[in-house]
Amino acid sequence: MLTGPKFKLLTDLISESSKEELIWINGYLSALLGQQPQPAVAVAVPVSVAAAAPKKITITYGTETGNSKKLATEFAAKAKKNGIQTKLVGLDQYRLTDLPKEEYFITVISTQGEGEPPTAAQKFYDHIHNNGFKIPQLKFGVLALGDTAYPQFCKAGEDVDSQLQKLGGNRIVPLQKCDLDYEELAHSWFSDLLKSFDNAGVPAIVAAPVVTDQKKPAGKKTYTGTILSSINLNANNSDRKTYHIEIAAEGVEYLPGDSIAIIPENPAAIVEEILALSQTDPAKNISWKNETFTIKDLLTQKLNITYLLEKSVKQYATIVGQDIPAGRVGLLELLQKYPLKDATQFEAIVLGLTPTAPRIYNIASSPAAHEGEVHITVLQDVFTVNGEKQYGLGTSFLESKKPGDEISFFIQPNKRFRLPAADKDVIMIGPGTGIAPFRSFTAERDATGAAGRNWLFFGEGRFTDDFLYQTEWQNWFNTDVLTKVSLAFHKDSADKPFVHHRILQHGAELFEWMQNGAYLYLCGEKDPMSKEVEAALLTVIEREGKLSAEDAAKYFEQLKTEGRYAKDVY
Repeated sequence: MLTGPKFKLLTDLISESSKEELIWINGYLSALLGQQPQPAVAVAVPVSVAAAAPKKITITYGTETGNSKKLATEFAAKAKKNGIQTKLVGLDQYRLTDLPKEEYFITVISTQGEGEPPTAAQKFYDHIHNNGFKIPQLKFGVLALGDTAYPQFCKAGEDVDSQLQKLGGNRIVPLQKCDLDYEELAHSWFSDLLKSFDNAGVPAIVAAPVVTDQKKPAGKKTYTGTILSSINLNANNSDRKTYHIEIAAEGVEYLPGDSIAIIPENPAAIVEEILALSQTDPAKNISWKNETFTIKDLLTQKLNITYLLEKSVKQYATIVGQDIPAGRVGLLELLQKYPLKDATQFEAIVLGLTPTAPRIYNIASSPAAHEGEVHITVLQDVFTVNGEKQYGLGTSFLESKKPGDEISFFIQPNKRFRLPAADKDVIMIGPGTGIAPFRSFTAERDATGAAGRNWLFFGEGRFTDDFLYQTEWQNWFNTDVLTKVSLAFHKDSADKPFVHHRILQHGAELFEWMQNGAYLYLCGEKDPMSKEVEAALLTVIEREGKLSAEDAAKYFEQLKTEGRYAKDVY
């Protein structure tokens, strides 16, 4: 029987060892006993000692809209209630040098854009992909959030899960991918993770990278609407076109802050030319995602043929047996430059194309003020490829629609971008088309008689040409619905003011609103606008609150934690 210091050394060793290490120790001792014949000695280790092995996990999150943070916070609370020592940290704050020291690592990460990680998780994402370290001691689990309407659904989470395994880590639960209705599935996944811990507090290892998908939620209802009107909000002298489009849809349900998702159709002329070059019968039926379509309908309504993903270009190159350089290229251009041998190749190429991604637009209308209608604000997308002016598929599709035309769409809820209680003050920062949800907010507060004050920050090119919804804002200001408005038109004066300059200019009053419980909202372009605005807000908090930079950052984080700062940027 071991007693005293020796017993303490043994129990300390057991408590600090992983399951794999305990198995190795057991084998090592068995081997020693086999080499040295002697009476077996029973080591009395109380059951409570084995069961008291430390349960410690790190839960991280990479978020764009706040959903990942919300889930990770709920997971951390649940883990603590189960007696597990838990560290919760955002991936933007996570010390990358800690990863080789971690034993149990859980991350909740969303996907944005074309399968990219959230901005806040980019450093972590790059670190695990670009550094040749190994983490064989790591046991990990990844919960991926995304939207099945996009071809690159949950890709950021898939990448992180795959890379952690390549670096030597071991899964303790399978990768779980979640769609927009993620709550129930996510919590079930985390409950399974907690159950995987055995009596010694060590989770079992999942050997194979089993991936479980969530089916598309039944709640993603598709509406068929009718175009009521489409008006260019910019003056003729403006160098941009911003369309206000009104859509009537019976029974449409949404809340201020939500978005509309539209899957655009490809131009008929391009589809016809593709069919002619491929020598394909447009009426031929083809099976795609367990449904049957004619090739013409599939190319028109379902598939991305304008700017192909790299994997689609590679598959085309393989089929035609040619080297094709990576770049922004459409199916028509590929057919012109790298012709097919026969029509049978085209069917394989079609099946290798990705679905057309829906275009997301912030809703600019209010359920209370515009019942049975959805309004959106759409900036014409113009860009240059190889010196040639091109127009975005989504905006071209919408621009072609006339009053009376029908259009299909679904609502994309944004639970993190909601109006506060009616008596709370609201600060809305929305340059350019970022103004859309704030038209919704203000119309809703006007229609419902909300008592809280409303302050709008808006910026664009010129006052006379680019002040979107100018008449409505003036009416709301004249009727005291809009308490204050701060405008920045950078083409009207030599100092080229933008909204972040107005934030700094009105810092004292802005901070007073914050101190009195105001809710802040930001919508518009991510880069550089949102970064400049957030930097200006931090400056205001530091300057007007007489705080250090560190304390100002904590104040700003507290606003986010309390749900008093929300952003929707793109």
